[in-house]
Formats: sequence, structure tokens, C-alpha cells
Amino acid sequence: MKSNVHIIGSGFSSLAASCYLAKAGYQVTIFEKNATIGGRARQLSKDGFTFDIGPTWYWMPDVFERFFADFNKTPEDYYTLEKLNPAYSVYFGKDDVITIENTLEKIAAAFEKEEPGSSKKLKTFIDRAKSNYDIAIKDLVYNPGISPLELVTPATFKKLNQFFSTIKTDVRKAFKNDRLAKILEFPVLFLGAKPSDTPSFYSFMNYADFGLGTFHPKKGMYQVILAIESLAQDLGVHIKTNAAIEKIIVKNGICQGLMSNGVTYASDVVVSGADYHHTESLLEKPYRQYSESFWNKKTFAPSSLLFYVGFDKKLKNVDHHTLFFDVDFDTHAKSIYDRPKWPENPLFYASFPSITDENAAPEGKEAGIFLIPLAPGLEDTQQLRDRYFKKIIQRFEDLTSQHVENHIIFKESFCINDFINDYNSYKGNAYGMANTLMQTAFLRPKLKSKKVKNLFFTGQLTVPGPGVPPSLISGKLAADLVTKNTNYEITI
Repeated sequence: MKSNVHIIGSGFSSLAASCYLAKAGYQVTIFEKNATIGGRARQLSKDGFTFDIGPTWYWMPDVFERFFADFNKTPEDYYTLEKLNPAYSVYFGKDDVITIENTLEKIAAAFEKEEPGSSKKLKTFIDRAKSNYDIAIKDLVYNPGISPLELVTPATFKKLNQFFSTIKTDVRKAFKNDRLAKILEFPVLFLGAKPSDTPSFYSFMNYADFGLGTFHPKKGMYQVILAIESLAQDLGVHIKTNAAIEKIIVKNGICQGLMSNGVTYASDVVVSGADYHHTESLLEKPYRQYSESFWNKKTFAPSSLLFYVGFDKKLKNVDHHTLFFDVDFDTHAKSIYDRPKWPENPLFYASFPSITDENAAPEGKEAGIFLIPLAPGLEDTQQLRDRYFKKIIQRFEDLTSQHVENHIIFKESFCINDFINDYNSYKGNAYGMANTLMQTAFLRPKLKSKKVKNLFFTGQLTVPGPGVPPSLISGKLAADLVTKNTNYEITI
């Protein structure tokens, strides 16, 4: 009889783990608390508009390709990708925009226009970023975070100094133009930490940005979730929705099963892709690895205030991805990491998928997603949400020279309380635990429980870190550890 594995949650990491474990010979069932799968990567449909509720950026396509190749598939078997051009644009003020196009040559030309001599510096910077990317993807991120020795390779030894400097230090040393520096500092925000706290080695995110480019799956990021769901089901994975987990059952230090909706399910192995802190709350205290003080001391990636807006007309002077950096970045960052509070003048990001994808909005209309990064754990009220929507829409109108507020058909919001209610997210964080130097690799919460046999974890709070590609990798790493600790071996 096959060993059964029960997986908590149906986000990217859980779905990925389910595929690897099913192929390895396990009987796999996913338990999802919400009515639809996808975890943070769900979708909102309303009045003919379609929005990705969570991730909207498709970066690091090679990681997706590697995932599907492990099952003799390709992304193209499931969804259609379009490389965006421009990748994104950045507003620094009214009619003051830098556009990042779809090749390094075009980007270098834009840099040169802003700061003579910077194109040569950019190519040197991206060459080093590519070297870091190759090392990260080949040597580091597919390690399970068990030992510090995982970080010690001939390639990483040569990069040792980059773990003791920061992205901000390196960028500001090479580029004097503040606007160009901000663009180069932007990609590490996907790691959930400030550029001043992120080791230089993580410049590999700049290669993901400028070297590999930004893509869009037709019909949205949710198509990737549906693709992995289809793969999982073809492999025999069962998925239960509306199935919140109430308890993880442990006897004599061995995981015995789960309780969902009052029903007990016997388990040989449990893998949780749910919020790590929440998962441990499902255990009796003696079986929890990390105390409340442990979690409270950690640096978490931001939460977000998100708005999903239907407009009755097409908008102008914006791209599919548009960043608004017209206010001071450091002041906003301090309100997230140093003195948590609602930022007085927030930076924000906007996505208009209907510019690229006709499926996102009815003809002649526009779908808009607006995001303000926030400190986790802040007070979240409808009054605050409305106040901040007014702030960013007024700035948006001024910066892009158009009136849009009277053209809003509807708006939906999602913020800290929703992250807590929908995802059991610790303090309502949106992206997991930040990848700072002291929260990297073996220093992150473990994939395998130290206190409960046959209990494993996957996702953004464990190895390798936040983001969609790392979540896919995390699913594979967790599955690898399961097979190494049971009688089955992965055949991939």
C-alpha cells in the first residue's frame, strides 16, 4: 500500500511538492481552507474583469521551465507566455518617466541618456549579477538549508565579499544618478528586504530583471496555478477545498494525521505549505520548534494594501507594470522596517494587465491593480483603506496627466486583515520572511520539523525564500526531504 502524504495549502509550493511526491509514488491529498486553490495566487473575477489577487510578475522563466521539465513537460504545454515590452516604467515625477524595455541593450541606452558613462557600468554590474544568478540557481537555492556548508563551494568562496556588502552600497558606488540607483535597487524588494539590508550577492535579481526580462502568462498568473493543478491531478493528486485544518495530530513525537472540519485523516507524512507560524499553532506546544519571541524578532517581508479597480475607459501614459517612485523611498522603507506605521506619502505600484491581455477587461475598459507596501501587523480599517486609495489616485491622476476617479466602475480592496483571514498569514505579511543575511539558507526556519517525525514545511517562510520561483523550488526541496526520510525515492 502506498504511503499517504497530506499537504496543507494549495499555493505554488504545496502544488509543486504534491507533483514531486505523487511522481515518487506517494498517495497525495491537498487540503485547502478556501473555496479555490492557489493560496496567495488566487484570482478575482467581477463584471467581466479578471485580476490576479496575488503575484503579477513572471520573472525567472528558467525556474518554471526546470519545474515542468522534471515531469517531461514545458510551460507551453499549459499556458502562453508573452515577453513584455516595455517590461515596466517608473515615474519619478509628473511627466518624468524612465522606461525599462525588453533587452539589455535598450536598457543600457536609457541609462546612458540619464547618466553619461553609466551604460558601461551597467553592463559590468549585470555581468556580475549573471554570474551570481548562475551560482544561485545551480549551486545554492536547490539546497535544503540544512547546513552552512551548503553555501561553501569554490564558486561561492570567490564571492564571499559580496555577503558582507549590500546591494545599496554597491549600486550607489557605481551609479551617481539617484533615479537609476532606485531602479537597480527595486528588484530586491521581491526578496522582502531593504536594499541596505540585502547582501550584494542578491544582485542576481537584477539579472532576472534586465537579463531575463518580464513576462506575462495569457489570462494571468493564475494560469500557472491551473497548470500545476492539472499536472498534479494527472499524477493522481487529490485536492479538497473548503478544508481548513484544525489540528495536526502527533503521538509520541510522530505525526499521525490531520483534523479538518471535525474529521480525522490518518497521515503517514504531513507537509505544510501554509503559513509556518500558523502551522505550528496547530501543534501542541511541546511539538512547536519556534517560540513567539522567535517570530517576533524576525524581519518579515511587507504586507500590502491592494486595490482591484475596473475602469470604464482605457488609460493613458501607463504600461502593464508601472512603478511610482515620486516620493522618498527611504522614508517609506522606515515606516515598514524601522518604525512600523502607515506611510504618510507611500510609494506604490500599479499593474494594468488589460494593456497586454484582452482577457483582463471588457473591450474599451481597463483593469487596474494598485499596491502599497505596508509594515505587517498594522491596524487595518475601511477608513484607512479609503483614505489611502484617495491619496494614490490623486497622485496617479497628477503624475499621468489624466482624470480617472470618475471612470471607476468598482474597486475591491485586500489588506492586512484579509491576509490574516484568508491565509492565516503571520501579522498579515504578504511575502513571507525577508531574505536578509541572517535569514538566508540554513538560517531560515527548517523544511523538516526537529520535534515531530514525518512533519515537513514548504513555502515563503522557509527555504529558499519569498517569491513565486523560490516557492516552486521550496516544494521540490520539501519533497526531496520526505523521500529521503521514508521508504520511497524520487525517480526524477
